[in-house]
Amino acid sequence: MQIVTPGMRLVPEAVLANNAALFRTIPETPSHADTSLHRVVIVGGGAGGLELATRLGRKFGKRRLSVTLVDRNRTHIWKPLLHEVASGALSASNDAVEYIAHASRHHYRYRIGEVVGIDRSRRQVFVAPSFDEDGRQIIPPRVLGYDTLVLAVGSVSNDFGTPGAARHAIALDTADQAARFNRRMIDACLRANAQYEQLSPDQLHCVIVGAGATGVELAAELHKSMREIASHNLDNIDFERLIRITIVEAGPRILPALPEHLARASAHLLRDLGVQIRCGIKVTEVTENGVRLGEKLFVPAELIVWSAGIKAPDFLKKLDGLETDHINRLVVDETLRARGDENVFAIGDCASCVLPGDDNPLPPRAQTAHQQADYLVKVVAARLVGRAAPAFRYRDYGALVSLADYGSFGSLIGGLKIEGLLARLMYHTLYKMHLKAVHGSLKTTLDTIAGIFARRTKPRVKLH
Repeated sequence: MQIVTPGMRLVPEAVLANNAALFRTIPETPSHADTSLHRVVIVGGGAGGLELATRLGRKFGKRRLSVTLVDRNRTHIWKPLLHEVASGALSASNDAVEYIAHASRHHYRYRIGEVVGIDRSRRQVFVAPSFDEDGRQIIPPRVLGYDTLVLAVGSVSNDFGTPGAARHAIALDTADQAARFNRRMIDACLRANAQYEQLSPDQLHCVIVGAGATGVELAAELHKSMREIASHNLDNIDFERLIRITIVEAGPRILPALPEHLARASAHLLRDLGVQIRCGIKVTEVTENGVRLGEKLFVPAELIVWSAGIKAPDFLKKLDGLETDHINRLVVDETLRARGDENVFAIGDCASCVLPGDDNPLPPRAQTAHQQADYLVKVVAARLVGRAAPAFRYRDYGALVSLADYGSFGSLIGGLKIEGLLARLMYHTLYKMHLKAVHGSLKTTLDTIAGIFARRTKPRVKLH
């Protein structure tokens, strides 16, 4: 049996099953065997991991620090925008950050691969071999030594073991998954327009399981994009009447993690668009042709997205004895240090950090990862001189929801409510802040100006 992962094809299961025995026979990669520099290995190139690698590379260069970023993908897309990739509003190929080129410009190393284990006593990271689509090995298994290890592997969708969910629903955890959904959506519209027979009950119907920010924003983007696709000479069918979108949420309301006024405003706008919202009911099964709700109700659907709940990747549960919580997140203290190991840290969605005085872990948001990456630069600087790091302090700047071009809503510090153009501008500012942290002010400004002109010559949605 073989395991297929995006960007790294055909990883033999034996590599994942017997990490220690295999990797202890492999010498450390030469570039990581040099202990004259403090070696920082960052696993995961998401928002937190990429920002941290960039900041460390800029601050220390190659003078006192050796910084290595390990990720199984070759490009980076800001995860909060994956729903726009799925709808076609954003092109993954045009807006992605290429790790190889970025690492060269910002003085850190990039290593492609999937981390499958660590040896804490030897301070080593195990990276599985990578293979191409034909099963030929590209890169052999490797062992990377570290002095400071930062795990920033993010989170994945949690289907809670729902029958059929893994097989028939598409999650939006990676750019590959988002692009796959986009292709399915376009194919669904083309198929419906070309066929002579009557549409089946599931055609042109999309069910989104989970009404968090991803699910709600995706519903609005799909409403716009599917009609935009239909307007490109697909005139054999009444798409306006037949396109249907349904959001299913087990909880009592949409956007359960955000303030209630944001949920009310978003629900009102979505219903005005014709999006059906079903709250207080669980998906009990996902099939090829739809989803089963409760014991009796069946909702036919051609497109099914699973965005209900998150968990950290499963391999963290077996990471050489490090403590994890019920959804696989590494338990860390107020300095983001993993419990039981002074050389291992975790940030972002894969970290369970309960600060003193709080009852719950920090929320899995982009702003959390951004603040933690900024803080860990100070931690690494303190470790270089043998000084204790200050405790991490989190500041909640509020929440924003953008429903395509139809409306935006936000709640800022102190409960200040905003909506409309101001909320939309602030929503886009969050992405620009990420780009600034990754690319710097000049490149972000130039890319923004270029993007404004490029949009005038391209379709409003991705059509291939």
